[in-house]
Amino acid sequence: MSTARIRIGLYGATGRMGLRLVQLIAQDPRVELVAAIDREDFPKLGEDAGVAAGIGPLGVTVQTLGTLDSSAKPDVFIDFTHPSATTEIASYCRRDRIALVVGTTGLGPDQVRLLEAASSAIPVLASPNMSRAVNLLMKLVGEAASGMGIEADVEIVERHHRLKKDAPSGTALRLAEIVTASTGAGPLVHGREGQVGERPRGEIGMHAVRAGDCPGEHTVLFALAGDTLELSHRALNRDGFVRGAIDAAVFLAGKPPGSYAMADVLESPR
Repeated sequence: MSTARIRIGLYGATGRMGLRLVQLIAQDPRVELVAAIDREDFPKLGEDAGVAAGIGPLGVTVQTLGTLDSSAKPDVFIDFTHPSATTEIASYCRRDRIALVVGTTGLGPDQVRLLEAASSAIPVLASPNMSRAVNLLMKLVGEAASGMGIEADVEIVERHHRLKKDAPSGTALRLAEIVTASTGAGPLVHGREGQVGERPRGEIGMHAVRAGDCPGEHTVLFALAGDTLELSHRALNRDGFVRGAIDAAVFLAGKPPGSYAMADVLESPR
């Protein structure tokens, strides 16, 4: 069996997630970093990615996608940037036949359609949350929604750091989609204020908290008359998301074109 390591490229290499990816990729014997990409206006451009991440030289310079040499072509790109930047990496990967893992949140319809089109030529895995534990939460929420039924009042509360740009989080929206798919519940109500009247049957409440440096918390509440079920996940740091993204890249390398999900990663042998 081949022991060759999977070649990873990072798009958004000097952001919060990117720097931690550089650190954990360096510790993972399955993978190696071969490309570190960021925008032209980023201050760490031209620096060694390992130095930028505080772990010492890796021999991989932070550069723009336009200056990436073909000899540094990765097997898989991991994207943690901004929805507006995802368009560039999706087009690049489709053209050069590079698998793509997208952890960027807040994707709009145009970006989603672009990733779907790219999946006809390359393997693509896009998820609002790369954590294995969060994706297990999604599975459990689906089971709970199916078991509790439309009679349950459902509230979703998410908490993130004050710098997060989108609200509610992509994970919270996905949790709401899972509940709706299982029960037909809706509409989605973002907070409540004033004389809103009695809670209608089937409504899903959504609440977004932005405070401090919280990396991410999600709770889904199912309430019936007489008892309540709460399913929660709390991230203590970003490592769960980062390790999940690396697992997704390892899973995706060598796969045929198509759209994949973190559920596929969960079901694959480690």
